[in-house]
Amino acid sequence: MEAGRGGEEEESWRYREELRPNGVRPQAGDVVVSPYHRLGQRMWDVTGDQGVLKEIIRPGSGEIVPPDASVLVKFSGYLEHMDRPFDTNCYRRNPRLMKLGEDITLGGMEVGLLTMKKGELARFLFKPSYAFGAVGCPPLIPPNATVLFEVELLDFLDSAESDQFFNLTPEQQDGFPLQKVLKIAETEREFGNYLFRQKHFMDARERYKRASSILHRVRAKEAEQAKVDAAKLLVFLNLSFTYLKLEHPARALAYGEKALELDEKNAKALFRCGQLLQRLHAEGEGNVLQNVWPP
Repeated sequence: MEAGRGGEEEESWRYREELRPNGVRPQAGDVVVSPYHRLGQRMWDVTGDQGVLKEIIRPGSGEIVPPDASVLVKFSGYLEHMDRPFDTNCYRRNPRLMKLGEDITLGGMEVGLLTMKKGELARFLFKPSYAFGAVGCPPLIPPNATVLFEVELLDFLDSAESDQFFNLTPEQQDGFPLQKVLKIAETEREFGNYLFRQKHFMDARERYKRASSILHRVRAKEAEQAKVDAAKLLVFLNLSFTYLKLEHPARALAYGEKALELDEKNAKALFRCGQLLQRLHAEGEGNVLQNVWPP
């Protein structure tokens, strides 16, 4: 398991906690402190009411996850005295991108993620009020269960500014400073990249096209045009590859040529255009660029 399993040392902690300090298992009549209680004594009280407790296993770096972000995580959830998780996504090759406030239903998980940084691996204890409550979730989760989650934050994308931008009128959007526009376009491109890796090519295309539409309307000063062109180049290359995956070689070639207009020596664009021209020639499509721009 990739998240929350730090080898034999990490896996055996649940059983070691059940032993008395001298390593002897408790006898009848002994007062036994539960493993989760002992674990909680060394953890950070995130919420101030002992409802969400945290222990960092591996620190992350950069900024803390913002409230409106979309997160990419690996997680495993455990009940006390059980070594196998009742829920995990660690066996999935491509975890799903989840938006805070929409896709995460466990209150403690959302609270915990808002304390994490990219690359961080942490262990959380969620009391019932932050987990599955007094009812539980039969048949897996009993009533009033405290649960442990081990969470690895692989990445996150802050979509708040982008979401707000697209809710504005075109006139309001045109009033945004160039640096903010470039940041929003890059966020859209990063979303597209994630969706592309998930093989959701249609959705990736829409994200790339949103980035392209933003950059197309930018009116930059001469000294700043190079930044805009660099951003456009990346988007055109992404769109070219995406249309290739979508089996639209003519449109893929059109975007490849747009990339070459910005950088005539770009190796990726040259390779992609050469590849596409060969394919289209083999398929007998002569006027391949006619009526394909804009898509």
